[in-house]
Amino acid sequence: MIDLGISKMALIGAVALIVIGPEKLPRVARTVGTLLGKAQRYVADVKQEVSRSMELDELKKMKDTVEGAAHDVENSIQTNASDFEKSWSETTATDSTGELPGMVIFPEYKHPKKNWRLKTGATPQWYKARSGVRTKAQSGAARVARFRPPKHN
Repeated sequence: MIDLGISKMALIGAVALIVIGPEKLPRVARTVGTLLGKAQRYVADVKQEVSRSMELDELKKMKDTVEGAAHDVENSIQTNASDFEKSWSETTATDSTGELPGMVIFPEYKHPKKNWRLKTGATPQWYKARSGVRTKAQSGAARVARFRPPKHN
């Protein structure tokens, strides 16, 4: 790249001051600065686009290798599955009763029909009803509304 030192920058500034003049120099410097900024952004965008396209090519290659490996695994699983099914059918040959040899049949599980989410207390409901224990919680506002005397119009 161009090697610009302090002495060269001073020489360029002095020539620009003489050629352009002190009135127009700030406006020209601003214009040159904005053009250089735009050029740098354009170069950076081009670099990013090139790197993205390179990464995209790498990802496509990686995708192809992964798909090939998955296809190979699928083929091997299918061949092994057919071999397994053959050996399983030979091994699980049933006798005249329709049961496998050496197989013990257990009774089917029956759920105890309890609602495990329902919270039950130790005190029976009939005792609570007879002794006047409140079984349903009520907020203070609901209790006031319940026992408020009716309005007469």
